[in-house]
Amino acid sequence: MIVCVCRRISDHQIRQAAADGAVSLECLQFELGVATQCGRCADCASHVLCDARAAKMQAHVALPQHHVSIGLHPQMA
Repeated sequence: MIVCVCRRISDHQIRQAAADGAVSLECLQFELGVATQCGRCADCASHVLCDARAAKMQAHVALPQHHVSIGLHPQMA
C-alpha cells in the first residue's frame, strides 16, 4: 500500500527501513522523504514503523535460544 503519495513510498519500504534500523519518523523523513511535503502521511507512516518494529522485536523474542554447554568429562575433572 502507498503510505506517502507525494513521495510514492509504500509500507514495504517503511518496513524495510525499520529492518535496516529506522527507529523514528525523523529517520523515515531523512531516509525516505516520508511526510516531508504535505505531511498527511505522518501518522500512517509512524504506525507502520511502530508495527514493523514491534514485529521485529516479537520475532527476536520468539527465536529459540540454543545454548551450548561445555562439560568436562568426569575423568578430566
